[in-house]
Amino acid sequence: MSTDAAPGTTARADIAARFERLPLSRWHVTVRVVIGIVTFFEAFDQLLIAYTLPELTQEWGLSKGQGTLVITVGSIGMLVGALFSGRMADRFGRVKVITACIAVTGISSLALAACGSLEPFMLVRFVQGLAIGGEVPVAATFIAEITRSMKRGRFVLLYELVFPAGLTVGAVVAAWVVPAAGWRTMYVLAALPGLFCVVVQRVVPESPRWLADRGRLDEAARTMTRIEAKVAQSTGRPLPPATPSAAAPLTEAGPPAAPLAPLTKAGPPAPSAAAATPRELAARGLSGLFSGRYRRRTIVIWTLWFCGYFVNYGITSWLPTIYKTEYHLSLGEALRYSTVTSVAGLIGCAIAAFTVDLLGRRKVVAYGLGTAAAMLLVLAALGGDTAGQILLWTSLSAAFFFAANISLYIYTPELYPTRMRASGCSAGGAVNRLGVILGPIAVGGAYAGGSHPGAAFLLLAVVALAGAVTAGAFAEETANRPLEEVSP
Repeated sequence: MSTDAAPGTTARADIAARFERLPLSRWHVTVRVVIGIVTFFEAFDQLLIAYTLPELTQEWGLSKGQGTLVITVGSIGMLVGALFSGRMADRFGRVKVITACIAVTGISSLALAACGSLEPFMLVRFVQGLAIGGEVPVAATFIAEITRSMKRGRFVLLYELVFPAGLTVGAVVAAWVVPAAGWRTMYVLAALPGLFCVVVQRVVPESPRWLADRGRLDEAARTMTRIEAKVAQSTGRPLPPATPSAAAPLTEAGPPAAPLAPLTKAGPPAPSAAAATPRELAARGLSGLFSGRYRRRTIVIWTLWFCGYFVNYGITSWLPTIYKTEYHLSLGEALRYSTVTSVAGLIGCAIAAFTVDLLGRRKVVAYGLGTAAAMLLVLAALGGDTAGQILLWTSLSAAFFFAANISLYIYTPELYPTRMRASGCSAGGAVNRLGVILGPIAVGGAYAGGSHPGAAFLLLAVVALAGAVTAGAFAEETANRPLEEVSP
């Protein structure tokens, strides 16, 4: 039996309160694993081009300019996909968009394996980029919405670890499979997880926060009640009462919560947060990202996304080819050297997951990008005369810029309200694709004419430093605060 609360006045606050009282359980871990597997293989597919490019270059006789184009066309697709997926997820639901994206990624991988020339390969790679770019920010939005505020950073980033893990496993598998079985085999293997979209549709519920925000109150109540029942069953004890930060439960079937005062349409303002203005409450979509308090947040987070991923992909996309062409390593050696850098980045991500709640988002991003800048400046000063120098200093820097970048996946959804959270995440994802596109172009341009890539590392250091200054000087702290408090 529904309460007589007006739609939108207590529903969102109720959902928030009911999530806040849920202890970490097997249900949370199961959903995180299922969505994590999807994201793992999206990452696997995303950087696969870097490890198959040396063989593609030899088979199709690609120039360095064509190689750059092959790398960037997928990134352009990811930019477009990220830009539109958030609006779709805010309108049609998080889980539907995630499911569609993983299906398209798998089909595209099979098509890439069948390509016999550059032109169709680039077209399919663009389509695959649409799906990869669309899935990643929407998945981050969903995981943030099903998590309570306390230690949310660690929970979400332990999920986000699957992305650099996918990059690392892709590097390891490619280092073995590509020399032994060819590049086509890699894309066939990458297509298999596309079948996992069926599991996602059956196991993962839609976000109750999104359902309530869209006015689907009965469905939100039923979904929330099922989640609560699974959490109580897995923990083996009754759930604690909801805290007095939200209104009464949506339905009689849900666990009892403390009665609370009526709230505004956007949910309860925290004592430390200003209430939402009418303009902010009416804001949705991309235009809403520049309304009121969200304008500054958007400018800051876009700067961080761009700087972090300019550096990230400026280094990682070209490492196998740099090792092979500049230092004349064999294909296997080039891929193994590149794998070391990916592993270093994965370690940095793990450290970030366990420190982002303790230090805060702002410090992790600022320190991560600042230290990476210092490492790249050392490499630029040394000149990168040997493959060993490149390996050492890019790996050290990767540990820090990976840590900063992965933290953006928890930080971004915290900066926006449910009504435009996916749009905010996907817009940030689109901006990071600009960095992903321009970073490899910068590195490729540094040695396209046979010149040494050392100058590119100086450029990457300057960009990383710009990101560190932006985070340190202008970023807000959001750690351990309810989503509705941070972003009313």
